[in-house]
Amino acid sequence: MKLETAYVPELDHVKTAAEKLKGISTVTPLSLNLRYSKQYESKVYFKREDLQQVRSYKIRGAYNKMSSLTQKEANQGIVCASAGNHAQGVAISCKLLKIKGIIFMPSPTPNQKIEQVKMFGEEYIDIVLVGDSFDDAYSSAMKQCLEENKTFIHPFNDPKVIEGQATVGLEILDQIENNPIDYVFLPVGGGGLASGLSQMFKILSPKTKIIGVEPKGAPSMSNSIKNDKNIELGKIENFVDGAAVKRVGDLTFSIAKENLHDMITVDEGHICQTILDLYNKEAIVAEPAAALSIAALEHYAEEIKGKTAVCIISGSNNDITRTAEIKERAMLYADLKHYFIVKFPQRAGALRQFVAEILGPKDDITYFQYTKKTNRENGAAVVGLELKSKDDFEPLVQRMKDNNFYGDYLNNKPDLFQFLV
Repeated sequence: MKLETAYVPELDHVKTAAEKLKGISTVTPLSLNLRYSKQYESKVYFKREDLQQVRSYKIRGAYNKMSSLTQKEANQGIVCASAGNHAQGVAISCKLLKIKGIIFMPSPTPNQKIEQVKMFGEEYIDIVLVGDSFDDAYSSAMKQCLEENKTFIHPFNDPKVIEGQATVGLEILDQIENNPIDYVFLPVGGGGLASGLSQMFKILSPKTKIIGVEPKGAPSMSNSIKNDKNIELGKIENFVDGAAVKRVGDLTFSIAKENLHDMITVDEGHICQTILDLYNKEAIVAEPAAALSIAALEHYAEEIKGKTAVCIISGSNNDITRTAEIKERAMLYADLKHYFIVKFPQRAGALRQFVAEILGPKDDITYFQYTKKTNRENGAAVVGLELKSKDDFEPLVQRMKDNNFYGDYLNNKPDLFQFLV
């Protein structure tokens, strides 16, 4: 273990990985984004890893690792665990290299990702859905790996995987020409991309500041760096499925803690608003993890003025069935969606009064759950309201209180909120 954690990716090894990946992974565009550049008074480039054939950078690490297997290891087959993107990279690598694989995925994995894995792997892979998170799938995969003596293809904590992901850094530095890069913002899940890319920049562009970005509900790398040891989180929010792990890799942690200039977290609601902005304004379909780097720009708005920044858009495997949830989370974050327990008098016309006198002219009822109970003076309803401006919230609450409609506010009571809504 001591030898393992001393590992850092070498430039020659990453260049070898880049050669292996020629014709396998796409050299994705590095494009200047005019909208975000204007907004932040800087040069903001997007590294479009969402345009890979498997719609994420994960093909790089998976193929580099699997192409390095001995013939005996390849014949015995491989096992992997993934929330989706690594699984797709492994699946297509299985087909290209003609290696049989078993892919363990968490049960809540979006169906779109599962179908993609099947399409890329065809007859060379079998899928097993198990548990609620990556960590559950990982445990089951490791068990089968040991029982059947197969090679485990780790999504991030493996030298060959890290070296494959590091080729993203080589491409950026090759594409940017003579324009020095001041900042690179990248999503952090297990840390494979962060550790590999940051090491390439440390060697070739040491003045560039690498900023790692995690979802607020899964700050595993942030907490580990803060505590100077790799720690496991007891509970995580799985919404940003491509960047939500309880524990980062030992290899990736040891590299990232030395190389990253900063680790920041972004609220899931902010991520959702960024996904909607990218789709509506840029025609980019970004999965939650891919939006992390763009959302992070707001946190560094002052620092990047007049500078050059690169944001890694890591993948586009977003399930369209999640759109309603994404919009809901974005509106909750923007203080435009609010849920209340409203006390309605048990009399005719109470709802009409609420709509006419309590709601503002632009307020909209989006959720209403009420059961009339005639033996009570007041009946409680759970009501969801959508506002046009967050400034309308306080006057709305005051009108409810003045007219005895106010029961309780649910947005800041997550346990009750999830139970009732």
